[in-house]
Amino acid sequence: MKYLLLILSSFIFISSNAQVPRGQNMNQGQFYGKIIDAASNRPIEGASIQLVQNRMDTATKKKRDFTVAILLSDKKGEFLIDKLPVMGNYVLVISSVGYKTFSEKVKFDINMDAAKSGDMSSALSSVIKDLGNIKLQVDDKELESVVVTSTKPLLQMNLDRKVYNVEKDISAAGGTAQDVMKNIPSLNVDIDGNVTLRNASPQIFVDGRPTTLTLDQIPADQIASVEIITNPSAKYDASGGGSGILNIILKKARKTGYNGNLRFNIDSYGRPGGGGDINIRQGKVNFFSSVFVNLMKFESTAKTLRTDFLGNDSTSILNQNNAPTTKGGYGFARMGMDFFADNRNTFTLSGYYSKRKFETSDLLNINRNNYKNGLLSNSDISQRQNESENNGDGYGGSLSYKHNFAKAGKEITADVNYNYRNNNELSNFTSSYFDNGSLGFQTFERSLRGGNNKSLTLQSDYVNPLSKTKKIEAGVRYAYRSFTTENNNYIKNGSGDYTIIPALNSEYNFTDQVYAAYATFSHQINKFSYQAGLRAESSSYSGDYITKNSKFSNDYPFSLFPSLFLTYKLTDKQDIQMNYSRKVRRPNFWQLIPFIDYSDSLNLSVGNPDLIPEFTNLIEIGYSNQYSPGNSFFANLYGRNSNNLITKYQYRDKNPNPAKADSLLFSTYANANSSYSVGLELTGKNKINKWWEITSNVNLYNATIKAGNLPGSVDNSGFSWFAKLTNSFKLPKDFSVQVNADYQAKTLMPPGGGGGGWWGGGAQTTAQGYIKPNYGVDVSVRKNFLKNNAGSLTLTVSDILDSRSYSSYASSELFIQDNERIRKGQIFRLSFNWRFGKFDASLFKRKNIKGEMDNMQNIQSQGQ
Repeated sequence: MKYLLLILSSFIFISSNAQVPRGQNMNQGQFYGKIIDAASNRPIEGASIQLVQNRMDTATKKKRDFTVAILLSDKKGEFLIDKLPVMGNYVLVISSVGYKTFSEKVKFDINMDAAKSGDMSSALSSVIKDLGNIKLQVDDKELESVVVTSTKPLLQMNLDRKVYNVEKDISAAGGTAQDVMKNIPSLNVDIDGNVTLRNASPQIFVDGRPTTLTLDQIPADQIASVEIITNPSAKYDASGGGSGILNIILKKARKTGYNGNLRFNIDSYGRPGGGGDINIRQGKVNFFSSVFVNLMKFESTAKTLRTDFLGNDSTSILNQNNAPTTKGGYGFARMGMDFFADNRNTFTLSGYYSKRKFETSDLLNINRNNYKNGLLSNSDISQRQNESENNGDGYGGSLSYKHNFAKAGKEITADVNYNYRNNNELSNFTSSYFDNGSLGFQTFERSLRGGNNKSLTLQSDYVNPLSKTKKIEAGVRYAYRSFTTENNNYIKNGSGDYTIIPALNSEYNFTDQVYAAYATFSHQINKFSYQAGLRAESSSYSGDYITKNSKFSNDYPFSLFPSLFLTYKLTDKQDIQMNYSRKVRRPNFWQLIPFIDYSDSLNLSVGNPDLIPEFTNLIEIGYSNQYSPGNSFFANLYGRNSNNLITKYQYRDKNPNPAKADSLLFSTYANANSSYSVGLELTGKNKINKWWEITSNVNLYNATIKAGNLPGSVDNSGFSWFAKLTNSFKLPKDFSVQVNADYQAKTLMPPGGGGGGWWGGGAQTTAQGYIKPNYGVDVSVRKNFLKNNAGSLTLTVSDILDSRSYSSYASSELFIQDNERIRKGQIFRLSFNWRFGKFDASLFKRKNIKGEMDNMQNIQSQGQ
């Protein structure tokens, strides 16, 4: 082949009238060679090869380095770079994971004197140049390292999303995804772990797909990063009502060899936790597995003070308090593998299993005074003891395929995801009624709940860079969800047996389906770029209220969801962006299910099967300035308008128990007219010096809820703000300290509900209330030790000021209500982590050109 190419090149040069090559004929140079291991002489496959030339930039009229070729060595370690200008000097740079980088100047030694004299054979003798066997030296320091030091910052800010790198967050060690979310800018997390993004509940994704896992089921040590996408493009599911997406990226290393870690933690309650993970890659197979067990305990106190206006100058004042204690735990296991069929096709199979069990003990003290014309008419004092057990498990799996075309960046993916989760709860209630301080009588009730949910997602995506400045993306998606639930209530009779109460029981099934397709087109024109997208979705949902032989359904045959992103690069360090999208928020299972929750006999909750989806328009204007190394500023002005807003509110109705003739307050969901919100979010990342970094976030917003169409509700509007501050310190002796502080001012409750949960406390409202201010501070200290800092010990103190609470106020023409809930948050947690591994560079295999080049650039920041 070498001699054939030499003859061909000679013919080309001779046909050019024996002149020194000019024009296109100058691009006939070829370098070729073989890359081998210096110690074993074995060929190195997948080595990254770059050829760089220093030449004049026609735009700036200054010399600079241009990369004229980039490729990977083949299975034999060989490479060929052709169609090169024969004039000029080059630098050959070769790198491969586990080896020292090789760099050497190369050039074509053209014999110009021979060319001028007509001796073209001598002149062309070096146009095709064999660089021989290039030996790479093993990087012993890298091979001996147990842990690869990450260079990623705690927070990376892009115009379309923020990326929070969890491995840099020492306060999350030994915790769950809930602990991670508490420290992420833009997010609010209440004392029950409910997350809001810009005062709305975001969608939770795991590795880019929806999940049935709850945040406290995902171990923090298994999370590589969290992507905060405030305004997803048409590529993403339109569901969520414009509340954004939190995409949790789980760790999965692809370094050849094996690596992993073991961890153990214990908190101030004496509740232990621990787990480990391992990753093994050799040849075409990459295997990953992890396991996690965490035992927890929660202690809370709650108070409710409510005045009910009953009409005819009658009022009732309810004062109740309780102190629930919950203990239990979660278990989580995950396993999967990547199979690199060849350099263009990859298959990934993964699955998980989770199990949970919690026991709650609670005593609710109830004091109710009734007044007529301002005078006390009667008083009721009672207690309600609750002993409950909640347990369930879940599992899921995914199979994905990825094909990389020969064209760089062109790819097609397909995957199927399945998730299953069940839940069972047994509650025993003992109600004691007192008369003048003496026990009058008691009732004994029992509640049995059970149910499951399943989800199936099929999706395929296609990406094609039409040119360096143009790209199209397209995809299709099908999602199916199924829910079943059963709620039975019993009362103990005179003989000591529990008998069922048919009027209070319910059985309910619910399904929904979404068909979707999308396409986006991206184009860069000098400093300006845009992405236009359109998503089409057809959705339907149906419910079967088996107990009452009642069915309902709603179909949305076709809805369009456009998106538009505009970006202008002001300078190399400054960008400005404007984007728009349309979203939908479909009512979820718990909002639709019509059975009544009796866990609090004076604050009953019930779903509304007549809910319809709400549609939302979002617009944002963002500005980013990376004004110096380690220092950046990001500003975002955003607005959101929702129609048929799904909101939570309270109303009064007769007692559903046929044995009683009184009325009770119900909490339910309904479609309000609309809502509006506008806000300004400011985020800064500052490196004060080598040992001190600050990440700050301030969000100012005004929210308006038009709920006057709901009985007993009025329009509500309010301005609010919240702030987060993270200080990270690197101290001598491998110590590091992190201090997180947050403050939430008075704010309207997030649409769709807010607060509450099985940890205790009365029902909350949205359209009629607001949340009172709250704040807290968390402190963490880590000490690294062992060789290459393979071991670490972390002490975290959450809510060190013991200040976090959840207090709310709600009012209407029917009632005035104050709620306060305090969950003991000042908890100490000590965590130990040991990282291990062995990296064998001789086993290194490539997956594909694009994927491996990304890996070469990011291998130092992937973590374990």
